Order: sequence, then structure tokens, then C-alpha cells
Amino acid sequence: MKAVAYTRNQAISAPESLFDIELPAPEPGEFDLLVEVKAVSVNPVDVKIRANVAPENGAPKVIGWDAAGVVRAVGAKVSLFKPGDKVWYAGSLVRAGSNSELQLVDERIVGRMPASLGFAEAAALPLTAITAWEMLFDRLQVLDNTHAAGKSILIVGAAGGVGSILTQLARQLTGLTVIGTASRPETQAWVRELGAHHVIDHGKDFAPQLQALGIDAVNYIAGLNQTTQHFPQFAAVVAPQGRIALIDDPDLIDVRLLKRKSVSLHWEFMFTRPMFGTQDQIAQHHLLNRVAALVDAGTIKTTLAEHYGTINAENLKRAHALIESGKAKGKIVLENF
Repeated sequence: MKAVAYTRNQAISAPESLFDIELPAPEPGEFDLLVEVKAVSVNPVDVKIRANVAPENGAPKVIGWDAAGVVRAVGAKVSLFKPGDKVWYAGSLVRAGSNSELQLVDERIVGRMPASLGFAEAAALPLTAITAWEMLFDRLQVLDNTHAAGKSILIVGAAGGVGSILTQLARQLTGLTVIGTASRPETQAWVRELGAHHVIDHGKDFAPQLQALGIDAVNYIAGLNQTTQHFPQFAAVVAPQGRIALIDDPDLIDVRLLKRKSVSLHWEFMFTRPMFGTQDQIAQHHLLNRVAALVDAGTIKTTLAEHYGTINAENLKRAHALIESGKAKGKIVLENF
């Protein structure tokens, strides 16, 4: 099967930072689906792994953690899917990724692909939808429209992949006032289009911009990027007994800043369930099915922003480079081999 891999950590500009390769087709285990990958999207985690995680024993490492495709075979204990089903998923960090024609994935972290989307549109969503959903409902514990009414959420980095879906979920499924941050006119327009009530510039101080909107403090903060830089401001603008959730990898932060307000700090890492095989990992199956229903109902839309053509090393390198630039908006998708 065709795949894209690397054998050592290099800058994306290096000739073999990613390269095309032929690999044997894998065989499904008991709970595995063998999926023919039709489309993938690229996330910051792809960039981090490629740059920092060395392959074992120098063997080619295939990455990629977003895919939409068709089930071609199933393991002996699979009960949720059958060959021919269209599926979407993000996969697991401890298994081979989606940048290959065929991929194995545990059925318990796979959902049915939205009927209203093509493969490319669908591939833009799984990882960010899981991350955003778990952050909003599991970590920040926003409950529903009734409980959230009159409260607010600040989404820092709202124009990125996770921010693009989190903004929609918060606006459509809760009563929260949604404040997104973006620093450029085009990304600010994108965040408004996704449903944010207000947009502020994360390149400027948060407090005066929020006060200009009549907001003295926010109940929830979703820190999606540059937390090292922004954390003191989080502590300043979060409401007493508020909640903060993070997904990035900041340098040391002074959590003592949160004590006076009794603020809780949470991490969201959507790979926790599949990496540790938690008893509730099937929650991601149910979550993806719920998001698919929301997409098909027109409540949530795809966050595809750039289509980079076929799945090959050259196009994936372009996608990695754009993510590394920090200027990506929404999701970058590639389709077919």
C-alpha cells in the first residue's frame, strides 16, 4: 500500500522530512477496522510528532490523526461496523497513522461519517471535534443551555482547527456568550462567521477589550495556543470559581495565580482514551456519531479551509509548513492517493 513516512526528525524543508513509500497492508485485530483512507487532514500534533518523536529502530513511521474512509475488513469482535461503511475518526498516537492507503483503527473510537459530507469535508473534523467536545463538556463541564445561560467563554485561538469547531459547539449547544480571539481581519471574520458573539485580538491585552464589551470576567477559558504568553491574563480575566482548560504545551506556568479565585485548571488531550484503553473509550464513538448528526442537521459545518490535493509527501510537507507558520485558518485537507 502507498504511504507517507519519515525515518528521522528533520526540519520540514529537508528533502526526506516526509517521503512516499510502499508498505505491507496490515491485518485487523479483534476490535479493529481495516479502513481504506479516502481523505486526511493535518493537525499541529502531526508537526510535533514529525519534528520530535524518533521512529523505533529507524523503521519508517507513518503519522496522521484525522481520516475519513471506507471499512474494507473487520476484526473478529467488531460489532459496530461492517465492510462498506463510511467512517471518520482521529485514531491513536500509539498506532500507525492515517497517511496511508489502509489503516487499522479500533472501532470504539470510530464514528459513522456524516451523510451530507464528502470525504474531504468530513476528514477536517474528527480530531478537533473530539477535542472541542471533550474540552467543553468533560473538562470545563458546561452542561446545557439552562445551566450555561448568562455565562461566558473566552476561546483563545478561535480561528484554528479546534477553535473553529469549539466556537460552533459553544454557540449552538450552550447558552454561553462566546468570545473568540483572532489577530488578523480574515481570521476575525472567520470566527464571527462560525458564530462567536464577540471577537477580540489576542495580540492585545484581554481585560480592556472585554471591558469595552461590558464583560468584567469570563466563566470559562479555552486556551488553545500560546498559553505561556497568555496565562497571567487568564488569571486576571477569569471569574471567581471559574474553569480554565488547555490543549497546548506551555512552558512552566504559575498556577498559584489561580488560587485566590479558586479557579480550576484542566488539560484536554483527546488521545488519552485510546492511548490508555480506558473503559469509557467508546465515548468517542458516541461523540462522533452525535457530531455527525449535528452536521447532517445543518447545526455544525465543516471547518475545511484549504484543500492541498492528493495525499503524498510533497503536499503533506506543504501542509506541515503552513501549520508551522502559525497562519493556518481552519483545517488543511488532502484527498486520495
